[in-house]
Amino acid sequence: MRYDIEFKGSYSLLKVQLNSGEELTVEPGAMVYMRGPIEVETSTGGIWKALKRSFLGGESFFMNKYVSRGESEIGIAPQLPGDIEIVPVNGTLFVQSTSYLASETSIDIDVSFGGLKTFFSGEGIFLIKLLGYGETAISSFGGIKPLELGVGERITIDTGHIVAFDGSMSWNVRTFGGVKSTLFGGEGLVCDFQGPGKIYMQTRNYPAFVQWIRSLVPRETGSR
Repeated sequence: MRYDIEFKGSYSLLKVQLNSGEELTVEPGAMVYMRGPIEVETSTGGIWKALKRSFLGGESFFMNKYVSRGESEIGIAPQLPGDIEIVPVNGTLFVQSTSYLASETSIDIDVSFGGLKTFFSGEGIFLIKLLGYGETAISSFGGIKPLELGVGERITIDTGHIVAFDGSMSWNVRTFGGVKSTLFGGEGLVCDFQGPGKIYMQTRNYPAFVQWIRSLVPRETGSR
């Protein structure tokens, strides 16, 4: 299996070349094209996990598995304009739901709760939890910046800029400063990370962008 990222930057396209017998799990709707002898198998991957992905993680109930029967190729792209990164999974990797794109079939896909503070704020309620060993493709809104923390190193990141992070890290979601800072400082929730491990951040904030778009839409006054 060989990966090649074309148009890297704002409008990335992932090209995956498969040998006979190789398999790839792909987020539904992400396939741009495929050529060669490829079979597509659509399944839930387990009813309970499918229910969690769909109703808790905001993901599709079904997942698509592409099985190559010879030399073949598949092109994959995310819904949002941004970058793509190939990331190794060595045990556990947490990915925000809009950033999961594809993974090797040796990796199991589950959902993890992000904490009560994320629940009440509406930001990143659940995370996609990848378990196993292999490689996965993640995407971002904007560019991707990887950052590796050593043992005991700490960093604070706005939750809207988190793409993925290693399961080896300890992390905690909290409000930004006090009540005044949270309400009027332009920030909502932040996440404190402590190494060792690697974090992948995105340069743009998808929830903030959605709120900005909504602010441009004329509001109905109730009178006609």
